[in-house]
Order: sequence, then C-alpha cells, then structure tokens
Amino acid sequence: MYRVIKVLNNNGLLVLDGESGREVILLGNGIGFGHKTGERMESPGEAKRYELVSRQASALQQVNSIDPVFIEAAGRIIEAAESAMGPLSHDILIPMADHIALAVSRARENRELPNPFKYDIKALFAGEYQAATEGIGIIKELAGVSISEDEVGYITLHIHAGLSRENVAAAMEVARLVQDSIRLIEKEMDFGLASDTLGYNRLVSHIRYMIARTRKGERANLDMEDDAKKSFPRTYEAADHVCQNMEQRLGVKVAPEERGFLAIHIQRVMQA
Repeated sequence: MYRVIKVLNNNGLLVLDGESGREVILLGNGIGFGHKTGERMESPGEAKRYELVSRQASALQQVNSIDPVFIEAAGRIIEAAESAMGPLSHDILIPMADHIALAVSRARENRELPNPFKYDIKALFAGEYQAATEGIGIIKELAGVSISEDEVGYITLHIHAGLSRENVAAAMEVARLVQDSIRLIEKEMDFGLASDTLGYNRLVSHIRYMIARTRKGERANLDMEDDAKKSFPRTYEAADHVCQNMEQRLGVKVAPEERGFLAIHIQRVMQA
C-alpha cells in the first residue's frame, strides 16, 4: 500500500511505501492521472519504482527542484538502458534528471558544455553510450529540444554509474586518465590516433582494464616484459612512462607485467 505525497504529472508519483517506510517515485504511463496528495493506493503492477537515497534533502525537496518532465525523461532512459544492458541502480534517477534539466536549459539558450572526453567515453562505455543516444529522442519528445553529443557523453556516465555502482566522478576520472595516457603515448611515439578508429578503441579498452586491474591489485595473466623491452625498446619506454603516470594518479603500484603488455598493444596498434 502506498500513500501519495505528490503527483508529479500524469506519468509520475512521489509516494510513501507503507511496508518499507521509504519514499519512492513511481513512473508509468498514466500512473499519476486522477490521484491526489494524501490518498492511499495499491501498488500499480506496471510502474517502475525508484527509491530516493539522498541524505542531503528530503524526497519532496528533490522532486520539487526538478521539472517532472525531466524525471520522466530520466526514467525512460533508464528503462531503455535496462532493456539493452540489464538492471541498473535506480539511485541515478534524480542525478540524471538534474543533468537533463541543465542540458535542456543550455540547449534552449544555445549554450554548450564542452565534453573533452566524449570520444573516450564513447570508446570506454560503448553499451552505455548507445543507450544514452536513445535519450536524444526521448528528451526531444518530452522537452522539445535536441541535446548535443557532448551532453550524451555525460548521460553515458550516469548510465555507467547505475550499471557499475561506480559514481559519475569516478567514471570521469577513468576517462580523464585514459585520455591522458593516450596523449602521452602519441607524444612519446610521435604518432597520432584518430578517435574513430578500431585501433584507438582497442587501446582505450586495454588501458581501461589495466586501470581496473591496478585498482583491484590484480595481475595480468600475460608477462611479455622481457620480449617487449628487447624487441620494442622505444615502445616499452613509452609504456613505462604511462605506467609511472598511472601510479602517481592512482596512488598504487602498477604490476610490472603491465608495461610489457601495454607496449605490445601499442606496437600492434601502430603497425595496424
């Protein structure tokens, strides 16, 4: 049994769950129609349930600060992402809705928020990015404006946060470290990589999982350090510099075999 706290619009309600005592948002086609604040209602079978977990503000304060249309848009994007990728944490609903509201405001005022990591985000989180692109049509339908590819990149990070339980700031830091690593490789090897190439995507993916292994203290199951150092000394040196930078940024040691593994990968990309 639920008690209605606020009718957001015809497709959304803020309610109190009588069993758990939690405030939740229910989203679904026509779910808000005909309801009033304070009334009790049975659980609607087709509705999507989003629990609000912020400790900084009450649920009512959170929903009052955002136009309900953006909450609905975020809910539909999450639903589309779940159809393609499986369950997401619903904690991302309000942060995503808040970002969409700001993105729409910027679009209406012809202002842009540049996303210097959009190509890296697209390569790092390809599935999440594909789901985020569906948001362009959803936002256009509900708000009447088109958002930029830069904004799609930011929405991708919210979807990734919901999928991995890694917050948006952490995902952005991974994208930043990957980009810096790529730039360092390009500088050391005097070699440019186009962001839309398979080689770029493979290198981005390799560095992403290298970061993940390093954070978890895991070891790569391929030790090519000696071969790489002898066969490709310049490439190995570039890989070593990347690893040194990564150690400084992450505050942990990169496993020795990662240098050889990365060097071999760089060499393959350059020879492709």
